[in-house]
Amino acid sequence: MAVASMSMPGRMGTPRDLDDYSHYSALSDEELMQLAIERSLTEDHTSINAIQSSPPVNVRPLVPVIENGDLKALKEIVKCNPKSLFVPNEDGWISLHEAAYYGQEECLKIILRAHPGIVNTCGTCNQTPLLLAAIFHHVNCVECLLDRGANPNIANNDGETPLLKACGKPNAEIVDHLLKYGASVHKACVQGVTPLHEAAGHDNVEICQMLLDAGAKLNTANIYGIDPFFMAAQNGRVEVLSFLISKGVDMNCQACDGATPLYEASKNGHKEVVELLLSQKADANRTTKSGLVPLHVAVQKGHFDIVSMLIPATSKAKVQCSGISPLHLAAEHNRDWILEVLIKGGYDVNLQLAEDRSKMYEDRRSTALYFAVANNNLEAAEMLLEAGANPNLDMFNPLLIAVRRGCMEMITMLVEHGANMNASILTHPCSFPAVVMLGMKYSQILKYLMDNGCDALSCFDCTYDSKPHPPLKTLSRGRGFAEMLHYATDEDEAPINMCIQFCETINDPTISCWAGPIIDTLLDYVGHVKLCSRLIEHLDSNHDWAGIKVKAIESPVVALQPNIPEVYQDLREVLSKTTATGLPLHRRWDCAINP
Repeated sequence: MAVASMSMPGRMGTPRDLDDYSHYSALSDEELMQLAIERSLTEDHTSINAIQSSPPVNVRPLVPVIENGDLKALKEIVKCNPKSLFVPNEDGWISLHEAAYYGQEECLKIILRAHPGIVNTCGTCNQTPLLLAAIFHHVNCVECLLDRGANPNIANNDGETPLLKACGKPNAEIVDHLLKYGASVHKACVQGVTPLHEAAGHDNVEICQMLLDAGAKLNTANIYGIDPFFMAAQNGRVEVLSFLISKGVDMNCQACDGATPLYEASKNGHKEVVELLLSQKADANRTTKSGLVPLHVAVQKGHFDIVSMLIPATSKAKVQCSGISPLHLAAEHNRDWILEVLIKGGYDVNLQLAEDRSKMYEDRRSTALYFAVANNNLEAAEMLLEAGANPNLDMFNPLLIAVRRGCMEMITMLVEHGANMNASILTHPCSFPAVVMLGMKYSQILKYLMDNGCDALSCFDCTYDSKPHPPLKTLSRGRGFAEMLHYATDEDEAPINMCIQFCETINDPTISCWAGPIIDTLLDYVGHVKLCSRLIEHLDSNHDWAGIKVKAIESPVVALQPNIPEVYQDLREVLSKTTATGLPLHRRWDCAINP
């Protein structure tokens, strides 16, 4: 009853001529079907006439007839209203397209018998009925259309032919029919993809053989420089690759960006393809235009097994020429297990990024160790340091990164392996160690650095000494100094010809609240020093910090400072009376005032 329901929606339950459906209860299913078809044809005449007298619309009563293979109804339409066969839908498809789309071979024959000249009619996107039949695997329809004159080389707007589509599905039987009727194996789509590309990319050896027998070329490249062999490697098609290798294909062909089949297989994680290509002596050292070899991309993507296969086949000299080590990529992407195998494979842990690659990073990083520290990856950093990584090669010392983040474990590891605690920041020079500048908020870190030889004395070297200090310049965008140091490698924000002093740094509002404890800590590690006028101002700003000034009083230089408050003299007298001379100065002060 499907045809009746499509042709007469809603009418089978309530026949127009009868009050009671029970009048039909004695009819068989076949008789009911015949009655429904007759009524459908009678009523469709009116609607078809209406379509002819008005612009084309989506109401096309022959579509359900074709979809359901209602041959009798279709013959009646062809006989009584042939113009309805040419009413297009929104895609420009006419009845022949619909028959090809639904795979109704007999419908095709009826329509073409009446109108053979429409066999190559194209829709809005230049789709022929043959193309639709090939796309939807309707083998009989393809054969029917070809027998009746369909042109197998008419392409759609994207340049796709029926043969290209049949190879992409793929369907060997349809390919065979198309080739027999003269389909071109050389005709490519707008992107340069040929039928052999499609067959290779879908791992169909049978179709590849058919195309080659028909004259297809092995090395035809698309607009991206990709040939069929490359496409097979890209998609992990081992069987087709083996077949094409036996045909003498170039295994080291390169795409427009310089990538090789081995590079693409390594990138996409096709282990079996990589194994096959290496066994056939594919070149693991051929570089892309950016200078990378397959090992680089395998590390970047984290394909451990492929990395293990590529290491013995990759030239370390070639890697060095590339300006980037696989170690950089392993550390950058936290591939610790790959980092370990690369180190064991003998890759240089101190190889630095080439300048053009280093410039791609705002902080101008250059070593694998820097990447590990920047990622706060303790395990990776430890592996690199144990393997001999130098922690002092980068323009911005990795120790500064660890200090800024307050990561005590990373700091300890770097210091134990010789990190320079007195390193400076080239873009923001200061007269004292940069680690002090970045670690002021972390008292434990500051003490650890001082305990291990950080230069505390330079913090008290001031250009202005006891003289009044000039006003501090307002930094760009209103940033405080400490915040600016968070962007210490931003060259656009760097002050010009400015060497920051400790007393200026500690004046920053984000740090000044800790000025007393910071100075107190530093004084534990220096001898006789002279406090400049600005440091004294800081200490005088909080009465709880009065005792801290005592640590510098014993310096004869301090005694000569003009305008020292009288309380200093009183403090010296109290301090001189204590016998706790073996203690640090600030503890001596505690003993003096709390005997």
